[in-house]
Amino acid sequence: MPVRNASAVWEGGLRGGKGNFKAGTSAFGGAYSFGTRFEEVPGTNPEELIAAAHAACLSMALSGGLERGGKTPTRIETKASCTIERVGDAFRITKMKLVVRGNVPGLDQAGFAKAAEDAKNGCPVSNALKGNVAFELDAKLE
Repeated sequence: MPVRNASAVWEGGLRGGKGNFKAGTSAFGGAYSFGTRFEEVPGTNPEELIAAAHAACLSMALSGGLERGGKTPTRIETKASCTIERVGDAFRITKMKLVVRGNVPGLDQAGFAKAAEDAKNGCPVSNALKGNVAFELDAKLE
């Protein structure tokens, strides 16, 4: 199985420092800081990257599950919101809200909701977060 890589460099102290990350393929990367992570400063952060990974993974897993069930989707869109909070003396990712919308010819809402729940429970990113992060799923056909 493939191994995926990324790297990050942080320079300076926690509050005044700055960092940069890049995917191993150099397909994406960006700068991050204390402000982009824990305050409202524009920019990226690790939690945004985890949310993007979860949204991408869930969309693919749902598409695959639907296709195996004989209902090939024309479109699946997932928005993920990753919540980070102070818990005791440390920060923790506490919740991932997943909002999934799909266009699946011949499928009803109940079937879509079940397929989305199955995908949420089975995608690799969900499995990596399971037991540490609460999931909230909102799945609807368009």
